[in-house]
Parts: sequence; structure tokens; C-alpha cells
Amino acid sequence: MTRFDVLPDRAGLGLKAEHYSDIVEAWPDVGFFEVHAENYMGDGGPPHRYLETISARYPLSLHGVGLSIGGEGPIDNAHLGRLRGLIERYRPASFSEHLAWSTHDSAYLNDLLPLPYTELTLARVCAHIDQVQDTLGIRMLLENPSTYVLFAESTIEETEFLTRIAEQTGCGLLLDVNNVMVSTVNHRLDPFAYIERFPHGLVGEIHLAGYDETLDSAEDRLLIDAHGSVVKPDVFDLFRFTLEKSGPKPVLVEWDNNVPPFAELYDEAKRVDAAIDAFRSSQDVAAQ
Repeated sequence: MTRFDVLPDRAGLGLKAEHYSDIVEAWPDVGFFEVHAENYMGDGGPPHRYLETISARYPLSLHGVGLSIGGEGPIDNAHLGRLRGLIERYRPASFSEHLAWSTHDSAYLNDLLPLPYTELTLARVCAHIDQVQDTLGIRMLLENPSTYVLFAESTIEETEFLTRIAEQTGCGLLLDVNNVMVSTVNHRLDPFAYIERFPHGLVGEIHLAGYDETLDSAEDRLLIDAHGSVVKPDVFDLFRFTLEKSGPKPVLVEWDNNVPPFAELYDEAKRVDAAIDAFRSSQDVAAQ
């Protein structure tokens, strides 16, 4: 099987079972594919047959949702072992997880829940990331969360919190631009100021997605990280601003709910590639 060491600085797409046939019949011009690790922890079957075929032609990004990096309890060693087996089997070019928690005692919560940004939480997250990276033998990227509440006990600003984690553990960061928009709108903050503060030298990958919108009890905008539509114009504008700060990176278009025909998802990838190409052209003109 062909192995790819790095993701290209262009658009990638989430690999969905609905699109397996479209991909292997046409081999579209996509930079890479991402899979959720937990969907491939079985030993075999059609999902693995398709993934083996597709990963021979495209770089693979592996994205975890079940490690509960921020949980108060220990990392689930059985889950970590399954994840290690998957990484050894496919040798992905990138592995990422969330700054969140989803476990309590023996219960698994089907959500990615936020954390208070305190020194105690920082130490716990760093210890968990050290364990994960040591066990998996791969550098992980940590994704900034989408949040709907703020903790009164937080004493560290989010971008500083992420920076300190990366500096202490050697992990990289995954900058989810849609999450930035969701969180900053919900908390009445400036998304462009957040991007200004982000440590772009630590970014290994960028995510884009579509959000849903409603009103809260005060009739203010409330954004939901839904992953069920095209990337919204304000998020795409924020992405273009991010390019000015970070330069081209691997960019995943996430679409996990209300999954459309592959052609519609592919159009989103082409829109991202066009924005990256336009940025490169503008840099070339500026350098002349």
C-alpha cells in the first residue's frame, strides 16, 4: 500500500460511505480524505476494503472523537489500543483529536463538551496528550472547540491555553475556522481578533464546515456547529483572513450530517482550492 507522509496544502474531504463508489469510479482531484477513527475500529468488512483502496491513492487524515482528552478520568487504554492498531494499519499522514471531554466514570457521552481553562485543566490535558503521543508514536493535532458556554473559573484565554499545550507536549494544532465563528458569535467576541491571536506557526491543518443558526432566549444569534451544509460566507471570509496569517495549509471541508451527493461536496473542495490558489497568486504579485 502506498503511504503518504504529509497532507498537501489544499482541500480535502471527509470520506463518507455514501460516496465510496463515486470516488473509486472517478478518482476525483482531491488533496486528501479524512476519516473518523471510531468508524474503522472493526477488523474488516466493506469499510476497510474501500479505505485500503482509497488510501493507496490519497493521503489520509485520521480524526478521533472518542479519546476524551480533557476528561477528569484516565485515558481509556482499550480505546487507545484500537487507535494504535488503526494507525499502524494505515499510517495516516495526520492524526487529530478535540480539546474536549466526553466520558464520566464508565459512561460515554455522545458529545464533545467544553472545559474550564485553568492551570489544573492544562496539566491534565498535557498529561493525556503525552500519553497518547507516546503510545501512538505519532504527533497529534489538537482542535479548538466550538462552545456555547463560558466557565466563570477560567483564568486562561483559549488561544493562550492551546499555545501552552502545544509548547509543553510538542503536539500541533488544528484550527477549525467554523468553530471559531460559532464560539465567538455565541460569546459576543470578535472572530478576526481570535484569528489574530492564534499561534499560526503551530497549525498543521484547518477545518471548515457549515453551521446552523437560531436565536437564544435573549433573541441573540446562536450558532450550532452542525456540519450539515455548505460553508457559510462569513466563515469563508474568515478562512481567507486566516490564509493571510497562516499561509496555505491542508484544509478539510467537513460535512457529516445531511450528506449531499458527492458532486456538491466536491464543489466545496474546489472552492477552497480556488481560494488557496488566489492567495498564492496575490503573494506572487506582491513579491514582484
